Amino acid sequence: MGPPLGQASAVKARLVVLVTTAAVATVSGCGALATSPSWVGGGLATTGPLRLAQEESTETQERKRVSTEPEEIGARHILVMHDGSQSKPEELSRTRDAALARAKKCLQKLRGGAKFSELVREYSDEPGASERGGDLGVFKRAVMVKNFSDAAFVLQVGEVSEIVETAYGFHLIKRTR
Repeated sequence: MGPPLGQASAVKARLVVLVTTAAVATVSGCGALATSPSWVGGGLATTGPLRLAQEESTETQERKRVSTEPEEIGARHILVMHDGSQSKPEELSRTRDAALARAKKCLQKLRGGAKFSELVREYSDEPGASERGGDLGVFKRAVMVKNFSDAAFVLQVGEVSEIVETAYGFHLIKRTR
């Protein structure tokens, strides 16, 4: 015996939505019934093809970026930390705003022609950075935090980034390789 008469139309409507969703998923090249919560319920039955096209476009762009991006790069950086920075020296009490202002001043000096290695000694709060000239060596994208890698991997050799904020503070990155 089926559902009570009052529920029959609701069940039928739900079935139409599921069949429509399955048809949209199949026609759009998905090849399988889309069962994620955002698809089930029919709200996306009419916008599904657009959403799939946007997702495919994003995936295509990501594949293109990865295929043209080097596997690893070399970089140096200046790290300006603040009182909320992860792994900050215990004695550091600079506010976030003060750290940002300091990073901006450093960037201005870099843009004015100052030597990166000199500014590392003057501005970087990273322990050991002065001795290394801020050199991070050669690294793969996955080794660094996302914001840092995203900025570093788009730079050309010799180019300096804008200010990049991570959980560690504010970075100025110079690609070396």
